[in-house]
Amino acid sequence: MKTEKFDVTGMMCTACVSHVEKSVSKLDGVKNVNVNLLTNSLTVSFDELNLNTVAIEKSVEEAGYEAHLRVDAANVTTGQEPKIDFVKLEQDEMKKRWWISFVFLLPLLYISMGHMLRLPIPHTFHSTENALMVAFTQFLLTLPIVFVNKKYFQNGFKSLFKAAPNMDSLIAIGSSAAILYGIFAIYKIGYALGHADMQTAARFSEDLYFESGATILTLITLGKYLEAKSKNRTSNAITRLMDLAPKTAVVIRNNEEVEIPVEQVLVGDVVVVRPGQRIPVDGIVESGSSSVDESALTGESIPVFKEKNDTVLSASINKSGFFTLRATKIGKDTTLSQIISLVEDASSSKAPISKLADRISAVFVPVVITISLLSIVVWLILGYPFDFALSIGIAVLVISCPCALGLATPVAIMVGTGKGAEYGILIKSAESLEKAQKTDTIVLDKTGTITEGKPRVTDIFSSKSISDSELLIIAASLEKLSEHPLAEAVLLEAENQKAEILPVKDFQAIPGQGVEGSMNGTKYLAGNHRLINNRGLDFQHFNALADKLADEGKTPLFIANQKEVLGIIAVSDTLKTTSKEAVERFRQMGMDVVMLTGDHAKTAMAMQQQLNISTVIAEVLPQDKDKEITRLQAAGRNVAMVGDGINDAPALMRSDLGIAIGAGTDVAIESADVVLMRSDLLDAVTTIRLSKAVMQNIKQNLFWAFFYNIIGIPLAAGVFYSVLGWKLNPMFAAAAMSLSSVTVVLNALRLLRFKPSVENDK
Repeated sequence: MKTEKFDVTGMMCTACVSHVEKSVSKLDGVKNVNVNLLTNSLTVSFDELNLNTVAIEKSVEEAGYEAHLRVDAANVTTGQEPKIDFVKLEQDEMKKRWWISFVFLLPLLYISMGHMLRLPIPHTFHSTENALMVAFTQFLLTLPIVFVNKKYFQNGFKSLFKAAPNMDSLIAIGSSAAILYGIFAIYKIGYALGHADMQTAARFSEDLYFESGATILTLITLGKYLEAKSKNRTSNAITRLMDLAPKTAVVIRNNEEVEIPVEQVLVGDVVVVRPGQRIPVDGIVESGSSSVDESALTGESIPVFKEKNDTVLSASINKSGFFTLRATKIGKDTTLSQIISLVEDASSSKAPISKLADRISAVFVPVVITISLLSIVVWLILGYPFDFALSIGIAVLVISCPCALGLATPVAIMVGTGKGAEYGILIKSAESLEKAQKTDTIVLDKTGTITEGKPRVTDIFSSKSISDSELLIIAASLEKLSEHPLAEAVLLEAENQKAEILPVKDFQAIPGQGVEGSMNGTKYLAGNHRLINNRGLDFQHFNALADKLADEGKTPLFIANQKEVLGIIAVSDTLKTTSKEAVERFRQMGMDVVMLTGDHAKTAMAMQQQLNISTVIAEVLPQDKDKEITRLQAAGRNVAMVGDGINDAPALMRSDLGIAIGAGTDVAIESADVVLMRSDLLDAVTTIRLSKAVMQNIKQNLFWAFFYNIIGIPLAAGVFYSVLGWKLNPMFAAAAMSLSSVTVVLNALRLLRFKPSVENDK
């Protein structure tokens, strides 16, 4: 199964989206189709044995649009830019069409309506004797506007004849009706003047409708131009990420520095990075050290110090020092490329809430055309003149706005996912973004999520027969040969205190208990209370201290020789600095916080007291974590799980929303719906808040799109004319239609002001 993305031109509304989806879905071998109006993109998953991209492009063309296979945006790190920026192309074309239309519309409006506005206009242009000249002049000024906007007619009538009308169809029918009526009026004026019927000539000279048809086209093109400009703003997050990718890299080849295009860098190459340069590929520091600014990728503003064997990411900025790195990931595999792909995929995906707009839009245009025709017929039956009834029908066609419905969801999704990426929060799909705001229970893994995941020595207690430094030397010497996680903490403390490491003989690891070995002819032990008990040693002197340390969430490591216990080294996995605040924020948002850990109950309870967590589930085996998620879901909870390890992957997939800590394993990240690049729990709070902000914005957009049509169509149909005398001119209907689409986009752009603050969580 292969997935490809295409740029689609010519789409204007959700009816267009539906037609493209249906056309491509009919092809043999197609598994999944997703069309996005905002990004003008088509994503197709298909069996490449039965189908190819040329056939897909042809099916889109048959539906009345154009499709072009897209060069993956992630390829920027391999030096390949997308061939054509279709969004920019659309904007430039709309701008050109708008200006040409505007230049011809001004004199047209001046001639046709100048006398109504009491503008200084020669008598020639509004005298009945010259009505034919004036009418023909208006016709000539209208033609260039029709010509530059011919796509509305081409696409609109093509879709109409295929019984799949869209927004272009409404515009084409409405403006064509106005212009054709104007041409009909020219003939009537000519005939009337030829027969000296000045009354008929005067009546038809006042009801030409050329200015209405031209204004409809001009205002809608203006709306599309403003919409295209807004679309560009929504894709700023992706564009900024693309711009971060360096185009060249300096590598060492044959003991010489050579500058090459970044796409020529190979895995294993040694890359030189000087102060102020962006890192071209992911890699591991080979030599040197420096502070690296990773804010563009993680949202973390404070530079991170990097030295030998540390991982560095592409697009990060080397702030000060000089270093070399060995390339480990290039091209599409770099962190930057993966982020771009995630943001693009999320932006072009559909949230479940968008299905409502899709269902309505599928029948919307045919219904509008029917209402328009019925309106004309009804007003004619009521005895009103044909030009009155026609203007009613045109207004109904023009004011209807499936564009606003189609843009309501995708524009908010794109801005929201882009904003998340700006703060180091990668949301994999629109569905994930929608699910986040429904969360009422947040389940947190302990190690590596709430805590640093790196145990540290917190206390050293020695007996009278030995000093603290001697106790640390014995413990570190034994633990140097151990693979237990606690061993790393002891060795790190020994390194910090520059303690000597002694050679150990007869080393033995005792599973579930500890280690033992001989130094300078004396046998020593390092382990838990079970090991000390099994060797028959008395540790009553340290018993109360060990219990106290356990209550504080620390793990006591007993050090002993063959005769007595020499002391205790306490090791603890320290809390992340923001964990307590994050838990408090979750509680303020009305969410239940659950900690899930495989640790001893005492350690878990100590953590619970420190963080004020409502529920703790301790001593959970890795394979049972997803069962606990299932249990919570069975109780009616909407569960989000935050984890970082391989053993968290099943639970992340089982939960309603899986959130992976970015510093965690690749397996956990692949299993999650959201990835937090900074490994900061406060970013999980921001994710929920961002989700709520986006969904609120979408609901506002949908409300105004529906409300606009509910009010606008009856007004245009003349429902209020008999009672209140309200009648909507087609020109104002066109302006209102354009304004509604622009309003929806501008409302979504308010999300650009979203900040990861926590002032309004309550």
